[in-house]
Amino acid sequence: MNRTAGFLIVALSGACFGALGLFGRLAYASGADVASLLFLRFSIAGTVLAAVMVVRRQRLPGFKVVLALMLLGAVGYVSEAGAYFAALRHAPAGLVALLLYSFPALVALLQRVVFGEHLGRVKWLAVVLALGGTALTADLESGGAKPLGVMLGLLSALLYAGYVVISARVAGHAGPLVSSTVILGSAGATLGFVVLIQGPAFPTTATGWAAVVALALVSTVAAVLLFFVGMARIGPVNTSLVSTMEPLTAVVLGALFLDERLSARQVVGGLLILTAAVMLARADAPDPSRGPPGGTQSTGPA
Repeated sequence: MNRTAGFLIVALSGACFGALGLFGRLAYASGADVASLLFLRFSIAGTVLAAVMVVRRQRLPGFKVVLALMLLGAVGYVSEAGAYFAALRHAPAGLVALLLYSFPALVALLQRVVFGEHLGRVKWLAVVLALGGTALTADLESGGAKPLGVMLGLLSALLYAGYVVISARVAGHAGPLVSSTVILGSAGATLGFVVLIQGPAFPTTATGWAAVVALALVSTVAAVLLFFVGMARIGPVNTSLVSTMEPLTAVVLGALFLDERLSARQVVGGLLILTAAVMLARADAPDPSRGPPGGTQSTGPA
């Protein structure tokens, strides 16, 4: 029963993350720009998570770890989320989410190139499938995608892959809740300076503000907390597998509420990307004889 609940919790987390594109599009339609939208999202989410930390009496780690987390948020997460949400202005939400999910293959390639990690046959096959799927998904002839939207979607995947590789070596010293709080808070502060310099462009309608609040509370706070609650029950590998609910949810919500349609070629490409993500997650399943792995702590894609 506990494991079943864990799978359902992680699936709900993926669905919450998958609504990012829908809420972002609604906020844009009411006059928000990328910097202002992300400033509101991260600031609200960081404040709520900080309150959770206070209630749970969790303390901040040492200065060096906090500084590293702040840099991850101010530079890494801001860059990745900025590319993702900018892509939403030029490509369907489902397409952007599918392109982002090529990041597990990019992580594997970065680990190989930068750290010399050995990739077995299964991982190499997954990388090939992911790259092939990405080429099919980035179909500019249908689906309403502009070249800039596809390029930004691919850039967000590459930036998130780098973020994951770095955060795996930093965030584990702080724990998931503390890491998420510091990263989101520092991202919000950084974007606050950007908004002050360029001037705010906040939503002008009640629907737009509702989308901003939902983006912060549903697709960030709830998604992050549910992710870690579920992972504690079913482990990181199963969590990675179930998290593929995110791009699937984005595609469904885009079709239902934004009148977005993917071509048959893009659907095939998306299935290849998700298959590769599942293969890579299963390939990372821990060997019981070697003990538990360190794992990757992060705030989740975008």
